[in-house]
Amino acid sequence: MSLVGYARVSTNAQDTELQLAALNEAGCQRIFDETASGAKADRPELKRCLDFLRDGDVLVVWKLDRLARSLKQLVDIVHDLGERKIGFRCLTQSIDTTNSSGKLIFGIFAVLAEFERDLIKERTMAGLHAARAKGKVGGRPKLAAEKVAELNRRLADKESWRSIAKAMDISQATISRHRQR
Repeated sequence: MSLVGYARVSTNAQDTELQLAALNEAGCQRIFDETASGAKADRPELKRCLDFLRDGDVLVVWKLDRLARSLKQLVDIVHDLGERKIGFRCLTQSIDTTNSSGKLIFGIFAVLAEFERDLIKERTMAGLHAARAKGKVGGRPKLAAEKVAELNRRLADKESWRSIAKAMDISQATISRHRQR
C-alpha cells in the first residue's frame, strides 16, 4: 500500500505549504502539487495523480475541497477510485474509505449527492410546469409562415445568408434550420 498525496491551491498568491506538511506527516510517499482553480475541468496534476495510483494505493488530501468543487464531482472521483481498488483519505474531515466507517460516511455523501441532483431536477421541472401554466413556451421561437416564405424566396434569389439575416433580423443558424432543402 502506497499513500499518494494531492495538494492544490487556486492562485499563485497562495501556497501549498500547510497541505504539503500535513501530507508528509501522514506518510505520503509521493505528492502531486498543483496551482489551479478547482472549478477548472483541466487540472493536469490531478490527472497525473489519478493515473499514477495503483490497486491498493490510497489517495490522501488535506481537505475535500482541494480535490473537488462539488459533492457530485467528489463522489464521482472517489467512486472511480473504489472501482480501481484505491482508497481515499481526507485528513481534516477524518474520512477514510479503507475502513468500514469511512465507507459508510462516504456512502452517505453519495446518497446526499444523488438527493441534491434529484432536487435540482424536481425544481427545474416545477419551474417549467409553472412557466407553461402561464402560457410561456421554452425553446427557440418559431418563425411565422410568412417569414419562412420570405426567407426561402430570398435564398432562391441567391441573396447571401448574411444579408438575409441582417434584413430579417434573424441569425444564420435560423436560416439553416428553416431553408427548403
